[in-house]
Amino acid sequence: MISRKKLIAGNWKMNKTPADGVALVRDIVAAVGKQTDVEVVVCPPFTGLETAGQALEGSTVKLGAQNMHHEASGAFTGEISAPMLRAIFTTHVILGHSERRTLFGETDELVNKKVLAALKNQLRPILCVGETLAEREAGATLKVVQTQTERGLEGVNKDSVGSVVIAYEPVWAIGTGKVATTEQAQEVHAFIRGLLARHFTDAVAQKVRILYGGSMKPANAPELLAQKDIDGGLIGGASLEARSFVELVTAAIAAK
Repeated sequence: MISRKKLIAGNWKMNKTPADGVALVRDIVAAVGKQTDVEVVVCPPFTGLETAGQALEGSTVKLGAQNMHHEASGAFTGEISAPMLRAIFTTHVILGHSERRTLFGETDELVNKKVLAALKNQLRPILCVGETLAEREAGATLKVVQTQTERGLEGVNKDSVGSVVIAYEPVWAIGTGKVATTEQAQEVHAFIRGLLARHFTDAVAQKVRILYGGSMKPANAPELLAQKDIDGGLIGGASLEARSFVELVTAAIAAK
């Protein structure tokens, strides 16, 4: 069995000015910026990426973006490309977040183009998949997750898929305070790993990290992170305050 390094990624969403972000990063770095047991990524809004990245220098904490365009450059007003992200030392990028899908109409096909562009530019995509409450109540969870995972990874070869991180985020548990039971979360994570084994190989599937992204907090993190197929968390609200985010990193270190 391959031992996968746990990953805790903070998605700040549309929060924090650059100055606020630097203050938060400094607190995170002071607490967990030297440890190497768990991979830690912070994902500020575009306006705070460069200053946050400068504040991360010399630490083990990595820099992620919340989205990107699939083209390298061109007439795409308001968009940011993978080469632009790489130029300021971004290493990760969140793609296909449920808010991008539901509020901005992103399709599986568009998300797939972004995944391929990220990999081409040596960015690690954090590919988000997950069902709505209506889909869960209709018994369609696994079908939805399968479609989003397979379409999102279309054209990705087995040599590259190890660079992809998948985040399972039940849409009904994002920012609602609701959380999937540990059993529900582990079931979907195991299902995703099974899909990866089927499309690539079992050895490849064992390398891919699958994060839980539905209201993980210090109170429920130890139980979730103890599950065989849950390799970390994509953290929303709890990433906006250093103490709670650091507590999640500490929980991941304890669960490794």
